[in-house]
Amino acid sequence: MRTLLRTAALALVAVTATSCLAGPHQLRRTVDDWDHKHYVNSPWWNVAMWGLGIIPVTYAGAFVGDLLVSDPYAFWFHDAWDGSGTGFEHLPVQSLDGRMSSLWIERSGWTRIEK
Repeated sequence: MRTLLRTAALALVAVTATSCLAGPHQLRRTVDDWDHKHYVNSPWWNVAMWGLGIIPVTYAGAFVGDLLVSDPYAFWFHDAWDGSGTGFEHLPVQSLDGRMSSLWIERSGWTRIEK
């Protein structure tokens, strides 16, 4: 009986913990949008923020916040029951010197910059 109870408890913990890894990743994608906006406006300022560790530390904090709060909330209270995931709307940033497309977009091409 103890083995069954332990196995059930372990399965519950595993399912609960893995649900935290999936989700819309609101905080991480918001940091990514912030990083992208700064890069488009000033690549030198952006590389300085990376070099000083500001953006990496912010990404790490956002990962923890997503893992503990926003992803489990979106998964358990919205997505798990209807089978559809919550999307994330990225910040529209006006490109000043050209833009690259996601590699998921048809005919985007690796390192192809559209002016």
